[in-house]
Amino acid sequence: MNSTENDSRSLKMLSEICGMDLLKKFFPELTAEQLDKFARLADLYIEWNSKINVISRQDIENLEERHFLHSLAIAKFLTFKPGTKILDLGTGGGMPGIPLAIFFPEVKFVLVDSIGKKIKVVQEIVAALGLENVEAFHSRAEDLKMVGQFDFVVTRGVAPLVQLMFWSHKFFSKKHKHGYPNGLIALKGGKLKSEIAEMPGKGKDYSEVSQISKFFNTEFFEEKCVVYVQA
Repeated sequence: MNSTENDSRSLKMLSEICGMDLLKKFFPELTAEQLDKFARLADLYIEWNSKINVISRQDIENLEERHFLHSLAIAKFLTFKPGTKILDLGTGGGMPGIPLAIFFPEVKFVLVDSIGKKIKVVQEIVAALGLENVEAFHSRAEDLKMVGQFDFVVTRGVAPLVQLMFWSHKFFSKKHKHGYPNGLIALKGGKLKSEIAEMPGKGKDYSEVSQISKFFNTEFFEEKCVVYVQA
């Protein structure tokens, strides 16, 4: 068997790992169309990762739990209303923005990252899935030009909370649509008390930490949280 056949076999085996069983378990409301998009998303990541290192080798074998389900912890924390606008800051290969965009098809997502090759992959994946509610831009957070006003900024472990709020503050809309006022929603781990203590003003006082293990009872999420900080 030659190397090309080996690669094809490996991709097929990885694809078969991603059966979306966890998504079906924790999100039984997902439609057949959404589950199909998640399955295709897994295939696309596996294919792209064989060309460009978008996701670590260990994580590519656990896409559903460590990337899709992790991203959708935000959906367990807050249900975005139709017409909501979300900025995914430091999206990397498209997390949490792409899974959230599949879950919330009537919500607008703008995905931004400083690494051009990753944004290129994101753009190709978005096009392949036909996600009309997603745009992706190559930019550093601090250099990002005004791309509109947003209800929430989402992110996954990109930087300390104080830095994330510094980057995000100019993008928040003044009009609120949800029970939670507009603000930052971050997937984080680590020493969150000290990060929150460093926040200036109302960011320190108007924040909330939710353990993801409350939503998904798997070992991977034991020390991971959704952190909300009001703008």
